[in-house]
Amino acid sequence: MTDPRIEAIEAPSLAAIRAARERLGERVRQTPTWHWSGREIDALVGSDTQVFLKLELFQYAGTFKPRGALLNILALSDEARARGVTAFSAGNHAIATAFAARSTGISAKVVMPKTAAPFRVALCRAYGAEIVLVDDGRQAFEEAKRIESDEGRALIHPFEGPLTILGTATLGYEFGTQVDGLDAVIVPIGGGGLCAGVASSIKQMMPRCKIYGVEPEGADAMHRSFAAGAPQSLERANTIADSLAAPYTAPYGFALCKRYVDELVRIDDAAMQCAMGLLFATMKLAVEPAAAAATAALCGPLRDQLAGLRVGVIVCGSNIDPATFARQVMPYAPEDLA
Repeated sequence: MTDPRIEAIEAPSLAAIRAARERLGERVRQTPTWHWSGREIDALVGSDTQVFLKLELFQYAGTFKPRGALLNILALSDEARARGVTAFSAGNHAIATAFAARSTGISAKVVMPKTAAPFRVALCRAYGAEIVLVDDGRQAFEEAKRIESDEGRALIHPFEGPLTILGTATLGYEFGTQVDGLDAVIVPIGGGGLCAGVASSIKQMMPRCKIYGVEPEGADAMHRSFAAGAPQSLERANTIADSLAAPYTAPYGFALCKRYVDELVRIDDAAMQCAMGLLFATMKLAVEPAAAAATAALCGPLRDQLAGLRVGVIVCGSNIDPATFARQVMPYAPEDLA
């Protein structure tokens, strides 16, 4: 049973989502959609299933996360902006915060674990952020909180909070205006911020559209939270999809996912690696594992129940270096369809 305090949390209205998208303006791209058809995808999901990709990997900073980071910064007072922002992240959120800070003319100090990919650390530096490296994710959170307290910088959370999720809702709003009559939308889940926002907007625009959330088997905090009726934490995440390896869910995002997500599915790392290969071979997209998660679910556990429907797939980002991509991708072999 879900906590009544969770059930009482209000979703952003469609009017608020539209206003947020207008406020973001050209600070973010309206990323394109693509009707994915052809021999390869037809063989995997059926020729009567129509697949529409929301190509958010083409967003500034290579990820959907600038939407929420920018809304947080734009809501700050002049005094708060003068003090700058901070964030904790192993990758995409740190990159997005650095990008958002630079694009609005303020400073950013981001805290990253020493295990973060050098490529992602370099991207943060390229956007002008000051980088603080610590031993692990727990210390990254603690250091960001210390910076918030000692330096007065505004802490931008990677996936929780009304403004962060209002930002991700603008992605769903765009998708809903670009493709009519979707029967289903598949969204990757890490901490739940992306899925909460997309689900909130899509369900208000297309009430009959079903929302499917996808988690790695080794990082299924949302599954556990749904089962418990309250946000839950993981002792350890174990997946190559580091962008989906959030160690916990949080109240606001959990509440909106619980309200609007029709079904959760799990996929293993191999399924994401195969989907990376499929997207590369047929769409010429080099994506990180998290961005292949929705495709993996479409071609795997959701294939039969979504057969013959109009299905939206969120391709959420692509901050991956060539060496890591080559190591993680499972090459797609066209002869397998012969």
